[in-house]
Amino acid sequence: MFPLCPLLLALVLAIAPGVRGICPVPADLKNADGTRTCAKLYDKSDAYYENCCQGAELSVEPGADLPFLPSNWGNTASSLVVAPRCELTVWSVRGKGGKTRKFSAGAYPRLEEYRRGIFGDWANSISALYCRCARPPPADPPPKPPFQARPHPCHKPPDPPFKPHSLTDQTSEPLAQIRRP
Repeated sequence: MFPLCPLLLALVLAIAPGVRGICPVPADLKNADGTRTCAKLYDKSDAYYENCCQGAELSVEPGADLPFLPSNWGNTASSLVVAPRCELTVWSVRGKGGKTRKFSAGAYPRLEEYRRGIFGDWANSISALYCRCARPPPADPPPKPPFQARPHPCHKPPDPPFKPHSLTDQTSEPLAQIRRP
């Protein structure tokens, strides 16, 4: 009977691929309407990575500052995924107290593997969080203007060549006469 068990398990996983709980790719973290998500927390993990990132999920928007998690999420998260160009800071005590850790972009399927002090780990220990994301770069940067030499601000433009002033206007009549006594 034992040789048949692995075959049955493989058959079940082939028939129902949605049963496996593989963590999402960080770049795919988006809401249903296409807006960006900073991170997702999950309340189920397992010794097998294929079974992690399952159960209830909490989506965290960019800029979310939650010193007090919803009542059903305090000390519940056991796996998480952080979107690219984002960083999730977590605390072990409500109100942003206790131990703290920063998770950069990536998947963290088993928070049991991340130490919290000497004797603890981060599984079922997150009580507060802050998630921030860098702004994405513009799709197409504006074109650069062609290079134009500009005078240095310390140098003033050269004076025009010296030209003696004429005492006559356009009619060639003197504008002023100098009289000598």
